[in-house]
Amino acid sequence: MSSIEDDGPSSTLPRRQLGRFLRERRESTGFTIAEAAKLVDLSRAVLQRIETGQIQKVRKQDVDALCKLYDVGEDETAAAVDLAVQARAKSWYHAYGGLYSSAFNMYVGLEAAARRLTTYHDQHIPGLLQTADYARAIISALPSFTSREDIDTRVEYRMKRQVLITRRTNPVEMDVVLHASVLHRVIGGPNVMAGALRHMAEMSKRPNITIRIHPYSAGLTWGRPHGSFILLEFDRNARGEAIEPPVVYMDGGLSQDVYLEKTDDVRLYSELATAIRGTCLGDTESRSLLRQVAKEHERGER
Repeated sequence: MSSIEDDGPSSTLPRRQLGRFLRERRESTGFTIAEAAKLVDLSRAVLQRIETGQIQKVRKQDVDALCKLYDVGEDETAAAVDLAVQARAKSWYHAYGGLYSSAFNMYVGLEAAARRLTTYHDQHIPGLLQTADYARAIISALPSFTSREDIDTRVEYRMKRQVLITRRTNPVEMDVVLHASVLHRVIGGPNVMAGALRHMAEMSKRPNITIRIHPYSAGLTWGRPHGSFILLEFDRNARGEAIEPPVVYMDGGLSQDVYLEKTDDVRLYSELATAIRGTCLGDTESRSLLRQVAKEHERGER
């Protein structure tokens, strides 16, 4: 059997992402945990704990063996092994989202597993609420994406992600706060903006989605500037315990993305979200403002 050191019940993001990836690949190839474990000389209990992110020091050769068993390609195998190495770090910042395939995009993996998203955005509409035209305008503006095919693929992928909030069974809950500046920053032209804002107004009617506008008149919450952030919360088990601990995500833009896992950090951003929400327009007023500004874009008043 492989020698793997247990790090207790806590779980870091690289471990969780690696476990999630290995579990999905195992299930897609039809292996049970017991079958896969036996074929790579692991115990069932150990493989189960790897898949749930409960073991820190996973040997690289074990990850490589599992990837070979699941017929994973060379690039994704290398990325999975790298996650195993990163999982040993005490402090870890993820900067690989744009380099790996979608299977290794840390935020997308967390988003797909989340039960509830609490978001604050002051630059653009969040991806799960974007129209295809709005998404294309953002993606095509990136200097690294010059191929029409590449842009179309990324837009298509972003649109597919939106099934998380539109599916009939257990859609993800979204509590969205948008600063008013997002409504007026023209991305893709006035017609694209009008369509994007009308789309958000319609989406806000869904029982699992709340959209509130943070007006200019609200000033600075807590008297200091803060950027966009997303608080991700996950399902609970039969005992009422969170399957995964909550995480705060901040898009690093041109730098590293930041993920905060410490209880105090998560609580701070949860309290910040509550404070911002308290100075927002109400649901109905926010929906009306989205439609009003959409008309202004159509009339060329922006």
